[in-house]
Amino acid sequence: MTVRAKAVRHSAARVADLLPRRSDWTAARRGPRRDLLAGLTVAVVALPLALAFGVSSGLGAGAGLVTAVVAGAVAAVFGGSNLQVSGPTGAMTVVLVPVVAAFGPGGVLMVGAMAGAILIALAAARLGRYVRYLPTPVIEGFTAGIAVVIALQQVPAALGVADAHGAKVWAVAADAVLRFVADPAPAPVLTALGVAAAMLAGGRWRPQLPWSLIAVAAATVLAVVLHVDMARIGTLPAGLPAPSLDFLDPHAFARLLPSALAVAALAALESLLCATVADAMSVDQHHDPDRELFGQGLANLVSPVFGGIPATAAIARTAVNVRAGAGSRLAALTHAAVLAAIIFVAAPLVAGIPLAALAGVLLATTVRMVEASALLALARSTRGDALVLALTFTVTVAVDLVAAVVVGLGAAVVLALRAVARSVRLEQVPLDTTDHSDEEHQLLTEHIVAYRLDGPLFFAAAHHFLIELSDVADVRVVILRMSRVTTVDATGAHVLGDAIARLRRRGITVLLSGIAPHHDQVLTALGVADELPRFPDTPAAIAHARVHLQEQHAHSPADPTGAVDRAADPLESQN
Repeated sequence: MTVRAKAVRHSAARVADLLPRRSDWTAARRGPRRDLLAGLTVAVVALPLALAFGVSSGLGAGAGLVTAVVAGAVAAVFGGSNLQVSGPTGAMTVVLVPVVAAFGPGGVLMVGAMAGAILIALAAARLGRYVRYLPTPVIEGFTAGIAVVIALQQVPAALGVADAHGAKVWAVAADAVLRFVADPAPAPVLTALGVAAAMLAGGRWRPQLPWSLIAVAAATVLAVVLHVDMARIGTLPAGLPAPSLDFLDPHAFARLLPSALAVAALAALESLLCATVADAMSVDQHHDPDRELFGQGLANLVSPVFGGIPATAAIARTAVNVRAGAGSRLAALTHAAVLAAIIFVAAPLVAGIPLAALAGVLLATTVRMVEASALLALARSTRGDALVLALTFTVTVAVDLVAAVVVGLGAAVVLALRAVARSVRLEQVPLDTTDHSDEEHQLLTEHIVAYRLDGPLFFAAAHHFLIELSDVADVRVVILRMSRVTTVDATGAHVLGDAIARLRRRGITVLLSGIAPHHDQVLTALGVADELPRFPDTPAAIAHARVHLQEQHAHSPADPTGAVDRAADPLESQN
């Protein structure tokens, strides 16, 4: 088989690994009734959330429902988890609001399609497994920041203010408060707070009941009975929109790419974290991270065609699905089918829901998003974790989500490098712990010392290493024991060469022992310490040092420091 044929076969196998398989539905055949009931339960919980996130995104409640149906069904079939439930989420609305303001609804649809393509590329590159390495302070700070941003987005609807303005979400919320103070309307405020309170209190009292739907229905009935004038959702589409590709504008791709990258990053992060939570809540369930990225990518490619917004897996809906007894993908597929039926049958009823009631749903959701105990534990753990947490949270609220992730990861990387650099040790060790002969003690008095390098020798630790090694005094031979070096990069290799050159300029012979072949390759490639003898272990280096000192002493018996005739010694002839 030729190399090209092998590459084609390997690529085909990798694509096949991402596609659905018959075994995905084995569990559905064992307990279909249980999955159907779980899907119905999730749909009841997801309905007000889908409406609320659609309104919050700026495309309307209908777009939220379409997203829950289309993306929920596609992700259920093609995703990598048996238990995930996908649809619109609050994190997505945070990115989409400025896109709607700058580019209109078409921009949102294009961002969703671009994000879907990016997710499929990530899945093909097998990058799903690396999300697990994201630092916990970044994730927690990011989540808490998103919760605050979502809450701020609901302030205008909760206050009944329709024309608030501002460049950032906090500025819009502040403008809405000022307008409300100038012309207060208590009905929207009471509706929003009442729905949020019912959800939070009812969730503690009877968590198995769909309190979001109950609270929204009650608020809608009260508003109609009492003839309260509040802004409503409005007419929903009578069925799924016909497929349309009018939103594809090649000239806007470059301007929308940052938003698409943010949506893709959010979808990957939220979906894979949600899948991990679902696995932990269940028994013998293990998701495939790359297939999950592929499923979310397809969902976001298909959803804009029907007028839907970007989607991802949702922890709240997935948790309800698991607790309701779901065991297969049939539950998530049922959830999508039930919501589709609501679009076709109950659209006129949904249209009368007050926007303030949906604002209350999202306010309660933001409260549930924040784990206060986890945030306090991180803030008290280390100063570094507290700093990363605070930075990520602040930038999320004050700037945007992309900047928050960049700043949070950057701070975490810098602090991690600082900690690793501090862990590097250069310590003097016994030449031979088993040899206590007079000859050994004589060698010690003749100033032979061994230094062991522990840990990574890389750019963050290089300066510290150079200072310590260059300060070695009153010795004639230095043996550098390299067996415990874990990493060597270009900067560390150059600094090692600089330190060795400084020692040799002072007349000190340097020997290397126990260096790993792959580390020696780095030194050789950079031309560092090529002239120095290498020894497989420290005893061999000690033996060489003994012979070298004896020869040096024989050549200059009247010069105990070895300064005279040093140029004749091959180990000392350079530099």
